[in-house]
Amino acid sequence: MGNCFGTAKKSAAEIAPSELIKSPPAIKLYGPPNSFATSQIRLAILYKPVALQFVPSEANENPTIIYKSDVVSGSVEEILRYLDSKFPDPPLTAPDNTTNSAWGWCGTTPLVVWVVVLQHRSMNWHLERMVKWAEDMVARGGNARGDPSMGSPRMEVKKFGKSYSQLQQVMLEHAQMEEKILFQILESADRGLCKTANEEHARELPMMNGIKEEIKTIGVMNPGSPDYQEALTNLLSRLKKLKENCKQHFEKEEKELLPLMEATELNKPQQEKVLQQSLDVMRDTHSHLFRFFMEGLRPHDGMQYFDLVKRYCDNVRVSLMLHMMVD
Repeated sequence: MGNCFGTAKKSAAEIAPSELIKSPPAIKLYGPPNSFATSQIRLAILYKPVALQFVPSEANENPTIIYKSDVVSGSVEEILRYLDSKFPDPPLTAPDNTTNSAWGWCGTTPLVVWVVVLQHRSMNWHLERMVKWAEDMVARGGNARGDPSMGSPRMEVKKFGKSYSQLQQVMLEHAQMEEKILFQILESADRGLCKTANEEHARELPMMNGIKEEIKTIGVMNPGSPDYQEALTNLLSRLKKLKENCKQHFEKEEKELLPLMEATELNKPQQEKVLQQSLDVMRDTHSHLFRFFMEGLRPHDGMQYFDLVKRYCDNVRVSLMLHMMVD
């Protein structure tokens, strides 16, 4: 993930917010292989600077970890607290005084609002990553290779295009979710409230599609040629514009629209239904693109997001998401 994977030398585009140290200490985890608790701990350990040895065991009803002389068994929360105490960086949980105050929201904030904000954070991170990657390609201009794992310039453009397509799909599903679920609730309370947000969604779609086509064009051009360099520069400019537009759009939603969800006074069953409907709209994001999506979240954000998802998704889908992450 954006905070935990990778051992080979990376390009600037692939550098994550927090990298694992070399020669990490070893931790053993015992637990039922199909248990949600076991899988969630495996997911958490991916963020930590440790080497995990997972030992499937039906004999251990609760997950159990062994580190040096310590043997810790219990709930997921207890084990996460232990991991944070032994390996505090990066933390798996956010301090209590920063989780809500950063947005001015409290415990009455509808669950779907937290999901939307965390999705914004992931998309912002990936947009920034794509811009840095494009800057790196422009600097090299097809005349020099960057990260050896990227291959030749054409191979790198193909990888770049795949990554952008994944991001675009997450962004499209996110916009559809807002339009079909979130905005409908707000519009029913105050008609026209989401007019500007809907217009901004429509404005960005042609730009997103244009970037995808431009990447395809670059992929068949002669690397190192003047036209190739010009096309890369234009691509970078459009990506920067998309990143800035999205950042402003997300900030505007979080300041002006999302706080109004509390005024809709949804009760708990209604909140749960809205969250389930929102996740249903974003099926690709919460299946084969889940690992990609989670790469854009800091550890405590990722654990918070997964905790929300597992509570309100069906077991089959939660199992699929876990397998995408830990297998």
